[in-house]
Amino acid sequence: MDDAHRWLWTIAGAAAMLFAVSVLAERRRTLRRDPDRVGWMPWTLVQLIAVLVMVFGVAMALK
Repeated sequence: MDDAHRWLWTIAGAAAMLFAVSVLAERRRTLRRDPDRVGWMPWTLVQLIAVLVMVFGVAMALK
């Protein structure tokens, strides 16, 4: 395995961790007690981008 593949796997792993964090953050925001305390971070968009980066990284690493 060369350096390019290792970087792609590292990027895919980081995107997977970002996806997991964003899922937990979105769940926390959904279950908040005070409905007036909304956040400003678009966690759904973060999830989408993280999944796309992860899939792209894995696909390129396997190629």
